[in-house]
Amino acid sequence: MFSSKEMPSPSSLFSAYASITASIMLFRSMANDIIPYPIRNYLVTSLGYLFKPRSRLLTLVMEESNGMVRNQVYDASEVYLCTKISPDTERLKVSKTPREKNLTIRLEKGEKIFDLFEGVELKWRFVCAEAEKGNNPNDQVVARAEKRSFELSFDKKYKGLVLGSYVPFVLERAKAIRDQQRILKMYTLSTQGYMGMMWDSINLEHPATFETLAMDPKLKNDVMEDLDRFVKRKGFYKKVGKAWKRGYLLYGPPGTGKSSLVAAMANHLKFDVYDLQLVNIMGDYDLRRLLLSTGNRSILVIEDIDCSIDLPDRRHAPDGRKQPEHHVQLTLSGLLNFIDGLWSSCGDERIIVFTTNHKDRLDPALLRPGRMDMHIHMSYCNPQGFKLLASNYFGIHGYHHLFGEIEGLLQDTEVSPAQIAEELMKSEDPDIALGGLVKLLKRKKLEGDGPVDKDGKTVGIREVKRQKVETKGKPVRMSRRKVNRRRNI
Repeated sequence: MFSSKEMPSPSSLFSAYASITASIMLFRSMANDIIPYPIRNYLVTSLGYLFKPRSRLLTLVMEESNGMVRNQVYDASEVYLCTKISPDTERLKVSKTPREKNLTIRLEKGEKIFDLFEGVELKWRFVCAEAEKGNNPNDQVVARAEKRSFELSFDKKYKGLVLGSYVPFVLERAKAIRDQQRILKMYTLSTQGYMGMMWDSINLEHPATFETLAMDPKLKNDVMEDLDRFVKRKGFYKKVGKAWKRGYLLYGPPGTGKSSLVAAMANHLKFDVYDLQLVNIMGDYDLRRLLLSTGNRSILVIEDIDCSIDLPDRRHAPDGRKQPEHHVQLTLSGLLNFIDGLWSSCGDERIIVFTTNHKDRLDPALLRPGRMDMHIHMSYCNPQGFKLLASNYFGIHGYHHLFGEIEGLLQDTEVSPAQIAEELMKSEDPDIALGGLVKLLKRKKLEGDGPVDKDGKTVGIREVKRQKVETKGKPVRMSRRKVNRRRNI
C-alpha cells in the first residue's frame, strides 16, 4: 500500500494529463501535416484489420446472372432448395397454373434454409436487393427491379468439401429433379430484370404433335428424321468442327401450320421455346446478351422475320453510304454473326427457326446453307392433310360419302388447314361439318374461277373487287379532246 505522502496530488495528476494530451495533439497535428491522407487511412485500416476478431464462417454468393449469361449454380440452387423446405420456414411463394398437377414452391426473400452434407452444417439464404439504375439513357432497367442471389455460409475449414463435392452434388441433384419433373417452358422478353430485357417464362402447354399435324406425310417424316438425327450427333458435330445447332426456315401462306410445327418440334424433342421479338431489341449488344442467356436443348423462334423489323444491311444506309455510329441499332450482321459466326458456338443442342409468309422478301444472306439448313414449305391443305384433320376432329379413319367430293375440290382450291379446321369446328355432327366444308370449297373455287384479265389469265372475284376499289381511289385521266370539248360546253 502507498502512504499518503507517496500519492501524487490532484494538481500534479492534472498537470501530467494536460501535458500528455498536449503532446498527443501536437503529434496528431504533425502527423496530419507530414503523412498524406491515403497513407494514414491505410495504416488505420491495417491496424483495425489486425485487431478485428476473425470470423470462422465463409460465405459463397451465387448471383442470378454471370455477366451476359444466367448463372447455372443459381438456377440449380433454386430447384434444389425447394426440396429442403422445413417446418421452420416462415415465408414461401406458392403458385400453380391451371394444367399443373402440383404446386410450385419458392423461397421468399430473406428466408433461410439449413442443410446437412456429410456431417457439415450449411446455411442458405435468399437475398433480394434493389438494383442500381445506370446512367445510360438507352438502359431499359426498371427502377424497382431486384437483383437476386443465394448466399451459402459454412465453416471455413470445409471449403474444399463444399466446393469440390457439395456444389457439384447440388448441380446433379437439380438436373435429376428437372428431368423427373420435365415441364416445357415458353420464354418471352420481359423488362423486370435488373440487367434490362431478360427472359420470362410460362409453361408451354401447346397440344400440337406430329401425329396431329396436317401436313404432307413425306415432308413430316423428313422433318422428324432430321430432328432425331440432329440430337444424336453431338460427337459428329464436334469431329467436323461445327457448332451443335440446326436452322429451319418455315415458309408458306398464313394459316398453314408454321407455329403448330414449332410446337410439335418442341413436344417431340422436349425442348424449351424462346420467342424472340426483334422489334423489342435496341441493338446488337442486347441481342447478343439475350441469345447467350438462352439455355441448351432449346428452340429459338423468330416469327415473320420478313416484316418483324427492317434490319440495316451491314450498317449501310439505303443510298449506300455508311451510317453514323450512333444511328446503328439492330443490324442484319449482328443477327447473322450469332446464327453461324463465332458466337454460334456459345451453347449446345440448339435449334433456330425462322418463319415467313414471303420467302422471296428475305435477304439472301439469311437463306444460305449453314444458317437455314432445312427449308420447309408449308403449303395449302391437300387430301392427305384433310383426312388427318377429319380423323382428329371426328375420329373418321375410313370412308365417308363426302370424302370423294372434298378431295376433288381440294385439287383445284387453295385452302389453308386453319380454314378447314375452323369449318370443322362449327358442328360436332360429321355430316353437317363436312357439308359446310363442301360449301366453303365450292365458294372458294367460284372465287378462283373469275373473269379473264387483259393478259388472258383468270382473275378471281376478289381480285376484280380490289381492282375496282383501287380504280375508284385514283384520279380519272381524260384525253385532251375530251377536255377541250368540256371547255367549249
